[in-house]
Amino acid sequence: MRKALIVGIDHYARLNHLFGCVNDAYAVKNVLERNSDGTVNFGVKFLAGSDPLSAVSRTCLRESVRELFVDENEIALFYFAGHGHIEVTGGYLCTSDCETGDDGLSLGDVLTFANTSKAKNKIIVLDSCHSGVAGANPLTPHSSELTEGLTILTASTAAQYATEENGSGVFTTLFVDALNGAAGNLIGEVTPGSVYAHIDQSLGPWEQQRPVFKTNVKSFVSLRKVQPPITITELQRLIVFFPTPGFDFPLNPSFEPKSPSPDKTNTEIFSVLQKYNHVNLVVPVGADHMYFAAMESKSCKLTVLGEHYRRLVERGCI
Repeated sequence: MRKALIVGIDHYARLNHLFGCVNDAYAVKNVLERNSDGTVNFGVKFLAGSDPLSAVSRTCLRESVRELFVDENEIALFYFAGHGHIEVTGGYLCTSDCETGDDGLSLGDVLTFANTSKAKNKIIVLDSCHSGVAGANPLTPHSSELTEGLTILTASTAAQYATEENGSGVFTTLFVDALNGAAGNLIGEVTPGSVYAHIDQSLGPWEQQRPVFKTNVKSFVSLRKVQPPITITELQRLIVFFPTPGFDFPLNPSFEPKSPSPDKTNTEIFSVLQKYNHVNLVVPVGADHMYFAAMESKSCKLTVLGEHYRRLVERGCI
């Protein structure tokens, strides 16, 4: 089973109100509940502190986090958007009833629940100020305490604020984009590592907000299935067209549909090779484009990424 606790808090009784966290939480909920083909993905518990009637208390949040991590699930994912607080005793997630910040839910408690969880994969995603402190020991802040299977992805470092843009958190906007397919690989899987890579690259080196990624896993789990740019069947044909590493696939004008004498079988093969080219698996040899490689009887070869996927197919991993 795959469980997710999604929390967004805008309403604070004594702290400054926020305005985009609940909407951000809804966006994460909507994208995680189902894969892109409509199949069920995560079973979601949703907490939205948007007004006094729906306020999320510390007691409620703590119990919900405990319940999330208590079972033996394939994945237990916790997402939080709201105020964050930090001091020498560590970091805190501010709930609606907070007065000072350090009376919120301690990140130490969250990590204790996650580190002792029987879930195979534990994922914590925090869009709050100073969230990069998650996992750090206050006495040794430059080290992290993560048991096997735990991954933490935060909007900012311990010293930074999480920023908003157009009414939404910058981090969560990129997080949702990644889950919608921007971070999908060629078999349509979105992993925590690819999500972080997308966010990190999108923010660039000069932004005032830098995401933090901490993990202790042997392999990444898929957070969501999206439509791959090419079909699995087409990907598996890599070892047919390129039977050995470094193989050059010979081309001639009969592969190009617009040539004077196209061959149906060859044009069908060329269509797949062009798809490979579009996703950086294949490049023409001695020509600028695949069209000219065919018309000039050149060849094409696998890129480094193409060789990687060829090996995966050859080993039966795809």
